[in-house]
Amino acid sequence: MARIRSWSFSRLMDYEQCPFMAKLKYIEKIPEPERKLPAGKTEHANERGSRIHEACEAFVRGDGSLPCEAVHFEDEFESLQQRYKNGNVLLEDKWGFDDAWNECSWERAWLRIKLDANIHVTEKHVAVVDYKTGKRFGNEIKHGEQTQLYGVGVFRRYPVVDQVTAELWYLDANDLASLHMSRTVGMRLLKPFDKRARTMTEDETFKPNPNTYSCRYCPYHPATGSGDCPHGV
Repeated sequence: MARIRSWSFSRLMDYEQCPFMAKLKYIEKIPEPERKLPAGKTEHANERGSRIHEACEAFVRGDGSLPCEAVHFEDEFESLQQRYKNGNVLLEDKWGFDDAWNECSWERAWLRIKLDANIHVTEKHVAVVDYKTGKRFGNEIKHGEQTQLYGVGVFRRYPVVDQVTAELWYLDANDLASLHMSRTVGMRLLKPFDKRARTMTEDETFKPNPNTYSCRYCPYHPATGSGDCPHGV
């Protein structure tokens, strides 16, 4: 039976929203229908987010100016740029872990984590940053779990590190969410993530979860999407 063999935080969120949608997306690889631009918009939210992320990365590398959308975080980006020049920052860092949570190549990874910025503050303290172009309100729980997974990844990747700071920079909202954790706390979080991930990667049935919330923005909805899912409400 086909399974979803690897996971990331976003893939886990899709699965927990609706296993059948995850099957269509990650196993059958059915492309999402082309989206129409909302009135008054000139680019889609995902395309905008990618553009801003690329511009921010270029700025930190010293290859361009800071995009206007990140002006609220000018001081933070300038500090990040200086740390990068000093060799203390890795950008667009990609981590792979096997199903025993040991580091492995990205290509054969069971878990994949991608960071916008990986900052080595000291030998025993790492800070990780994710740039957000969407809203914070309504996403607090999901984004909080994302920072927790980042922390677990840091502790598995760097055995000597005993402190992690995970930050989400909400560029549009001029807001910042920060989580600081010790190794003891981080390792306690590994077990529930492991259980949730195995539920997904060992699933062979992918039962649909039709409800108003999960179906509202489903790209495969029979009425508002591609129509590949017959279970939408």
